[in-house]
Amino acid sequence: MTKYGMVIDQRRCFGCNSCAMACKVENNLPDDVWWNRAKTVGGDSENTPAGTEPGELSMHFFTYACQHCDEPACVEVCPTGASVKREDGIVTVDYEACIGCKSCITACPYEGVRTYIDGDPSWFLEFPVGDVDAPVHKGNVVEKCTFCAHRVDRGERPACVDICRAHARFWGDLDDPESDVSKLLQEHEYEQLLTDYGTGPNVYLLKA
Repeated sequence: MTKYGMVIDQRRCFGCNSCAMACKVENNLPDDVWWNRAKTVGGDSENTPAGTEPGELSMHFFTYACQHCDEPACVEVCPTGASVKREDGIVTVDYEACIGCKSCITACPYEGVRTYIDGDPSWFLEFPVGDVDAPVHKGNVVEKCTFCAHRVDRGERPACVDICRAHARFWGDLDDPESDVSKLLQEHEYEQLLTDYGTGPNVYLLKA
């Protein structure tokens, strides 16, 4: 059985947001919708370090999206079965079944990884971009990162992994001890986000 997951090396990520842009284009995301974005670990504002003196300054980055959990809260609370966990571990949303109740947004401990499309979606361009197999967007539903399931189903990696200029993102089968992700987790210290909620996130952050 395959269990997909992602490893992000915080020592390499420099917050360029290339992954966010690749995701935006690959999936033809509507205006003001982002499934993935860089977070600054440092000062109170984006791209600012913690500390005040030169020797004290510190800052690093990681990217933030759906964690594709082992026990996804969104699936548990969804009244229509629109939120689905696939056999390979990827969590998706069936837009045809979604009624836009936002229960998944309320239940998910990872704030901001889902977006409710209020009314008909719109785009900056007058024509679609991205992959021909990317999801077709509709109004009054909730969207989120899919780990580029359409690419994965073709044997490819998520777009954010392929585009990463810092080579900070790794993808593979967490149940395969010979996969890149498994080897990285065996060799390095890592952390996961909000593990105390019991969701079992499948995105791992190598410690900076």
